[in-house]
Amino acid sequence: MRPLLLVLCCFASSMLWAQEPAIQIAEDSTNTQTPKKESPFNTGFFPISFFDVDLRYLVKYNNYEGLRLGVGGVTNEKLSDHFKFGGHFAYGFKDDDIKFSLGGSVRVRKESNTWINLYYIDDIREIGSFAYLTDARVYSVFEPRLVNVTQFYKHRTWQTNVQHEFTPRILSELRFGRSRIENIENYIFLNDGGIFRNYELSEVTASIRISPKRDFFTREDGLVEYFDGFPKISAQVTQGIKGITGSDFNYTKLGLKLDYYVKRTNLTSTNFLLEGDIAFGDTPLTHLFHAYPNSPTKDEILQRFSVAGRRSFETMYFGEFFSDRLATLQIKHSLRRFNISERFRPELVFITRHAWGDLNNPEQHLGIPFNTLEEFYSESGFELNKLLFGFGLSFAYRYGYYHLPDLEDNISFKFTFYLKL
Repeated sequence: MRPLLLVLCCFASSMLWAQEPAIQIAEDSTNTQTPKKESPFNTGFFPISFFDVDLRYLVKYNNYEGLRLGVGGVTNEKLSDHFKFGGHFAYGFKDDDIKFSLGGSVRVRKESNTWINLYYIDDIREIGSFAYLTDARVYSVFEPRLVNVTQFYKHRTWQTNVQHEFTPRILSELRFGRSRIENIENYIFLNDGGIFRNYELSEVTASIRISPKRDFFTREDGLVEYFDGFPKISAQVTQGIKGITGSDFNYTKLGLKLDYYVKRTNLTSTNFLLEGDIAFGDTPLTHLFHAYPNSPTKDEILQRFSVAGRRSFETMYFGEFFSDRLATLQIKHSLRRFNISERFRPELVFITRHAWGDLNNPEQHLGIPFNTLEEFYSESGFELNKLLFGFGLSFAYRYGYYHLPDLEDNISFKFTFYLKL
């Protein structure tokens, strides 16, 4: 019970610093009117003179690091609008280790908001996670499932990237990176007769994000997005190059994501999230794909009671499936909020999620037991949100081909947190 209370306390604390943004801010070149300065809870940054503190680094919790405290941020235009310096520093109390990043950026073209960045990162990353570079350019709410993640690897990475806006509705990024991977899990990758526990990777990644209905206005310190319309289309390609700076593997990774939202006049809404990922070549398990599982590997329902994620499969166990080809579909249908009283207006959301995947040569990956997703994975359920101070409840049920023999192993019962200031 004490670990659960610690998770709840840490999560509640972190959410005070990472609320769902009402509007989002990105730098832009045009100077027009200067509206009222936005709350740091909406932008994710708290300005202190010439330095913007990134509120998302302050307090975190996961099963490997335990409680993680840190500080991070980046300089702002009060120091210079031509260059900036940033990074983060964090300490995990459970693994007793320090993580950090440090780097700088130079603006080379103001009209297109083009920046060249160089950073060094010494941190951990979740096995099987796949992040679109351009998604990080738009501030997003803290991802609650990070509290439950159990499988990580260490990486020491040098990376340089170019960020460019073709228009305010089309963001792009090109990144060159070199990483030294150290596995925390007991994982071994067999490739071309070699045995790899740790390895070197050199990658080139190109990413683009298109938001054709994004509306915004400009001010002296940037572009203020007051309506981030749908659909949103993200695409990304990564090429691992063997032999460059000692890199061990050749591989290619492709990702495509469509996020579409329908809002109706009767105050109901439906959100569709469709994503497809594929990897070719000699790709280690750390850099393959999972479907964002969010079920702790515990036997009883109440032992698995934790926080529900925003895009995760709530009944899928951590480390249960990995794929080099993966397609997921998530549909959320929100009813009009119940107007019980002025302060008590809960929201009922019906959710269904589906995944299909496959993996070539699973025998190359040793030490971590897992399954593949050749059949269709399905779960459905509902959330009853905003019951008290932004907290709610989540229920999901796993059915179909991957239904488990014990009934309670197919059931997810968690709490949710949605708060918009």
